[in-house]
Amino acid sequence: MDSVLQVQNLTKRYTRSHLGRTTVSRGVDDLTFSVRQGEVFGLLGLNGSGKTTTLKLILGLLFPTSGEVKLWGGPAQSGEVRKRIGYLPEVPYFYRNLTPVEVLRLYGTLSQMDAALVTSRTAEVLKLVKMDHAAKKPMREFSKGMLQRIGLAQALLHDPDFLVLDEPVTGLDPLGIRQSRELVTELNKRGKTILFSSHSISELERLAHRVAILSDGKLVRLIEESDWRDHPGRLEEIFIDTLQKSGAAL
Repeated sequence: MDSVLQVQNLTKRYTRSHLGRTTVSRGVDDLTFSVRQGEVFGLLGLNGSGKTTTLKLILGLLFPTSGEVKLWGGPAQSGEVRKRIGYLPEVPYFYRNLTPVEVLRLYGTLSQMDAALVTSRTAEVLKLVKMDHAAKKPMREFSKGMLQRIGLAQALLHDPDFLVLDEPVTGLDPLGIRQSRELVTELNKRGKTILFSSHSISELERLAHRVAILSDGKLVRLIEESDWRDHPGRLEEIFIDTLQKSGAAL
């Protein structure tokens, strides 16, 4: 099966200088993995394990200290490659006085989409994320969960082939979580390749085909769906056992 994403020996270290002292801290260390065409791939780890850093390196929002990221076999920084990616940050930020229609028009314009296509896609994605009822309401009236859905709508606006979702169920109530799960499943059925990080082990257990466990910036285990399929709660057991063996502080 072809790979959409190839991460090879990816390392990120941060260097900071203060009062003549230089400190080096770890972001991620020597990560190597790939994401196959058409799969849902999950990143799982404790806070500070390197999940968000990994996603930002893949997206080109951070530059690696060493190693490389390839998408569809080419450089991740390519403009043509970026047009095929949709990204939902953990905490999406929007101009709160705008309506969803206005903010999606803004993002469509920035992405150099045709105006007529932006209009038609806006209606489609707002319906898809179940926010069409609030299409013309100012977003200052929205809850955190509603803003999260608008974030997902902007990630889907240009109909990307590859979705990168950072904690996609953050701020959602139980109904919203279920709707998000159904949406990810539907998008995957439509052929979208999806990479997402989550604190919710149960969501990863239900959605992912493979899961990479990160600890202290390192990939400590890569597991297949067959390792937990038909055994509810098994992924949590694997996660905790892996962290204990890696020496992580629990």
